[in-house]
Amino acid sequence: MNFIKPLTLLTFLFSLTIFAQTPDSDEDKLSLNSGTLDNQFDYVIKKSNGWRDERGQEYRVIKAYWLTDLKSHVLDSLQTVRKDLVATEITLKAQAKEIDDLKTSLSNTQNDLDKTKGEKDSMMLFGVQMTKGGYSGLMWSIIAALLALLIFFIYKFKNSNIVTKDAKHALSELENEFEEHRKTAVEREQKVRRQLQDEINKQKVVKTKK
Repeated sequence: MNFIKPLTLLTFLFSLTIFAQTPDSDEDKLSLNSGTLDNQFDYVIKKSNGWRDERGQEYRVIKAYWLTDLKSHVLDSLQTVRKDLVATEITLKAQAKEIDDLKTSLSNTQNDLDKTKGEKDSMMLFGVQMTKGGYSGLMWSIIAALLALLIFFIYKFKNSNIVTKDAKHALSELENEFEEHRKTAVEREQKVRRQLQDEINKQKVVKTKK
């Protein structure tokens, strides 16, 4: 730390010495054939001879070729500015066209994106474009209708099965009744035949006794 402080002080003193030895050369930098137009006008003003009249009005004598050179430089600068303006205008038009092209491209891209999103969110059913929500609702409606029909047919089948069982039971009972009736009829017929045969036999016995 003790070594750095003297070194810093010496550097500062050296800088001040150099600055003191450097002359104010702003006027030396002025030129009629180089630098900015502002510097060239300053050159003409500072290099021109000045005098005052009896009324104290200040005048300056400027060399004619200075004005000629200065005029030429101004015209060149104006020509350069015009060229820059034309180039800038061309660039702006090109950029405007590029912006319009980008807007058109962006619009087309947005339309394609919307179309792709619409196609992604939609389904084709029997040649008809439907949204996924509509497609899902239709599918669930069809499934619900088929499920309802299935439940209805199961209900009808169970009822038919019950009716069939009842019909079979009734038919079985009817067959049993018919069999009982047939047996009864056979027994009656046999009884009647025996009675008839007994009567015939009795008549024969009576005739024999006579």
